[in-house]
Amino acid sequence: MQLLDLIKQNSNQIPASYLEQSEQEMIKQIQAIKDFFGEKLYIPGHHYQKDEVIKFADDTGDSLQLARLAQQNKAAEYIVFCGVHFMAETADMLTGDNQKVILPDMRAGCSMADMADIIQTHYCWNELHQLFGDTITPLTYVNSTADIKAFVGKHQGATVTSSNAKQMVQWALTQKQRILFLPDQHLGRNTAYDLGIPLTEMAVWDPIKQELEYTGDVQAIRVILWKGHCSVHENFTTKNSSYTREHEPDRKIIVHPECKWEVVQQADFAGSTNYIIETIKAAPAGTKWSIGTEMNLVKRLIQQNPDKDIVSLNPYMCPCLTMNRIDLPHLLWALDTLKNGEMINQIKVDERTTRYANMALEKMLATV
Repeated sequence: MQLLDLIKQNSNQIPASYLEQSEQEMIKQIQAIKDFFGEKLYIPGHHYQKDEVIKFADDTGDSLQLARLAQQNKAAEYIVFCGVHFMAETADMLTGDNQKVILPDMRAGCSMADMADIIQTHYCWNELHQLFGDTITPLTYVNSTADIKAFVGKHQGATVTSSNAKQMVQWALTQKQRILFLPDQHLGRNTAYDLGIPLTEMAVWDPIKQELEYTGDVQAIRVILWKGHCSVHENFTTKNSSYTREHEPDRKIIVHPECKWEVVQQADFAGSTNYIIETIKAAPAGTKWSIGTEMNLVKRLIQQNPDKDIVSLNPYMCPCLTMNRIDLPHLLWALDTLKNGEMINQIKVDERTTRYANMALEKMLATV
């Protein structure tokens, strides 16, 4: 089921009373509810969340890290996931049947994950098999829906993260001659290129036009990239990098591999969210950095590293809009209804999808 269907199915709208409260009132109530539930409540918060939400997070991290922490937390009956829909899905698939995963706002989706739906993927897979036969191993970024993870698991593929993408692409190419990389073309392209695969051996599958974008002998293709992207990271451009090089040549550029290939090539460093955080933390005092990733995280890194000069690579960037759907009113609403014996916005993945999706997740965990 796609996120849009879930939103339509869930008719609950946040009552106006939560939107009318002051920040201090909400902070006081959220803390009181956390104290009330104790270890029965677990709140994971993604790095891209607002500071007002992160202050209540029991753990902060990337999507898979938080899902695994939720899996390890056997005491928690309620997991209120402050992130986006696919992250809550992964948490539900990894946690026990007695644990309930809740997303404070069902509108908190991911445009990248929504760029690959299961109908499009089945069509693509059939077309590619007619062209290449049984020579393709599917890989999907964890930033994908449970349906796509299940598809990949069913076809002997695996999930990847931005931290382990190189290892997983290497593994996949030992299994079969080619890979299909969903749903982020930029992470796939940057990873394959770093492993020595030339751009001339990469093609793009366009799910809208339902065609393979490639010029040349298709039998030379080793990597097929799904035409999807992160709406935040795609907004960093080579113009941003060129401006920084021209005006501040001593400022280092570090970007996330969800950025375009051209932007990554111009950067000094590229890596996962955790890589960016750890690189900035370890950098000498007085160093200057321009960071190409989500704005809430950049602002947090500025606050946490006052001894360094940090700016966003694109000064006009805004935070991830869907991630920012989670705010104090929605967090309070989710917690308050739990305290009153109700439950809103529960995320539950069916048993069959969970079984196949976990196969893809487990294959990754066994490989890295």
